[in-house]
Amino acid sequence: QVQLVESGGGMVQAGGSLRLSCAASGLTFSNYAMGWFRQAPGKEREFVGAISQSATNTYYADFVKGRFTISRANALNTVYLQMNSLKSEDTAVYYCAADSVAVGWIVPIIPDEYNYWGQGTQVTVSS
Repeated sequence: QVQLVESGGGMVQAGGSLRLSCAASGLTFSNYAMGWFRQAPGKEREFVGAISQSATNTYYADFVKGRFTISRANALNTVYLQMNSLKSEDTAVYYCAADSVAVGWIVPIIPDEYNYWGQGTQVTVSS
């Protein structure tokens, strides 16, 4: 049974930092591209960033470029989202997702491309 479990969310003041983790189990982690999405109240789920299966390629939404960084530790079956210079508009539930189809350097950015999803972790940024 595949499980993705996010952690590291919480409340932080604007300008602060958080690091989210997503621990995967029940799958061969190195065979999956991993993505982060978020959903704010009343809004649709949106792409934040993703890292390729090979870890050689990352891609970010414009609104997080230069502030967020995705990395992965295949030995730990974990993907991370380092979030710096947080803004109030970053407040949302953050989800990680795994995609088995995007091989090599490919970075999937569409939610429908992902096979598995975590339950999410709340990030609240106060201004």
